[in-house]
Amino acid sequence: MYQYFKDKHDILIAGIQKYASDIFYPMLNTVTTKIDLSPQNFRDVLKNMINRFIENHKLSQSAHQEIMAMTHSDEDIAHFFQEHEIYMTDTIVKLLQSHGICSENLPEKVHISINLIDDLCHEIVYHKHKCMNYDVMIDLVVDTIVGLIK
Repeated sequence: MYQYFKDKHDILIAGIQKYASDIFYPMLNTVTTKIDLSPQNFRDVLKNMINRFIENHKLSQSAHQEIMAMTHSDEDIAHFFQEHEIYMTDTIVKLLQSHGICSENLPEKVHISINLIDDLCHEIVYHKHKCMNYDVMIDLVVDTIVGLIK
């Protein structure tokens, strides 16, 4: 397998793509599988999605940290994740629109929401501040996203 790749950097990129398809893309299934995004259900869907994202962050903590660090020093890896972020944003925007949620600047609001959830996941999985009540923090993030997306 090692000789299949001309440039050994390609092995790294292929490994990261595999990691993304095993860890990140399944998270997208959390929000795109048959769900009811009615106003009375939206909070519960968000909370469920956040809890699944937290669990996915726990799967490979050290790999995730290493790969995210590489996004700052490797242009190809940074580009790969930038494209993934936009794909995730576009997918969620289309899902919301298909359920009649069409607020102004929706792509920007969704992108901010994704980053807010990602930061929450990092706080809970990596930072683990004992003085923080993570149940309260999850509720605050949900409230913020609901207010933003309306």
